[in-house]
Amino acid sequence: KLIGTNPDISGPVEHGIIPSCGALIKPIEMVAGVNAYFVGKPNPLMMRQAMKRIECRREETLIVGDRMDTDIIAGVESEIGTVLVLSGVTGERELNAFAYQPDYVLEGIGRLTEIAG
Repeated sequence: KLIGTNPDISGPVEHGIIPSCGALIKPIEMVAGVNAYFVGKPNPLMMRQAMKRIECRREETLIVGDRMDTDIIAGVESEIGTVLVLSGVTGERELNAFAYQPDYVLEGIGRLTEIAG
């Protein structure tokens, strides 16, 4: 079995973007002839297990992330509120390319207190 943490192709670092798990596992998939099962975002199982562990209901939970294709879709598929921060991978101009949308869009994580209830 081939198991990956997440299907992210790239991820932000201090000085730009670097390859992430999705990009690094792809050559292994090709050589092995199998598809990886990703246990992290956007797998809803991860969200359910996390909420169970911290004894939190989805109605009182938000998923905060910088990627529409993993972070925000994880919230949508798990029926958890979503916050997209524009300080990472997905930019504001790219939002309309997705069939789903975040509940909130913030410039950065420092603005999270503006929506916390």
